[in-house]
Amino acid sequence: MNQYEIFGAQPQQEKLKCETVEINNGAYCLYPNFFTKFESDNYLERLRKEISWKQESMNMYGKSINFPRLTAWYGDNDKPYSFSGITLKPNLWINDIIKIKQMIEPISQTVFNSVLLNLYRDGNDSISWHTDAEPELGINPIIASVNFGETRSFQLRHINTKEKLQLFLNAGYLTMSNVSAYGADAMALGDVLSDNL
Repeated sequence: MNQYEIFGAQPQQEKLKCETVEINNGAYCLYPNFFTKFESDNYLERLRKEISWKQESMNMYGKSINFPRLTAWYGDNDKPYSFSGITLKPNLWINDIIKIKQMIEPISQTVFNSVLLNLYRDGNDSISWHTDAEPELGINPIIASVNFGETRSFQLRHINTKEKLQLFLNAGYLTMSNVSAYGADAMALGDVLSDNL
């Protein structure tokens, strides 16, 4: 029995239809329903329990401010990740993350060495504008993102022109890009009705 039979999922080739969103200097590739609703719900439930979630905070104007979400960093032993004045040491890979990683790597043609997980608990949780430009990620890294849970608004903002683009990502959506011009992205407040990973 293979993993698709376990989850009742479609064969992988059925999921390889990329919907391209053209933007200046590149494109975002969307794979709607890369994971079925059943898979998405199961992964969300299991990862909420299995992941070592942390409430991280940053120092702002002399005060410790909690990030409005829970986070976890998993990956190879030598791959710490620094952002917003904090450094995360990687947790060791767990089976469910490895399975997800192995499903995404063939179409991305990339071997991923780490993953940042964000748990948005309700409509008050968010992530602000940021660029994925940390030195650990290299130059123009391929970023793959999967949404498990409620539909969420994923916003992009051009670094120079400030032009904005908004995408709505349903449960099971996979997005991929290595776009540098639209280097700022965010998940807006109020866009998640319940748990979202």
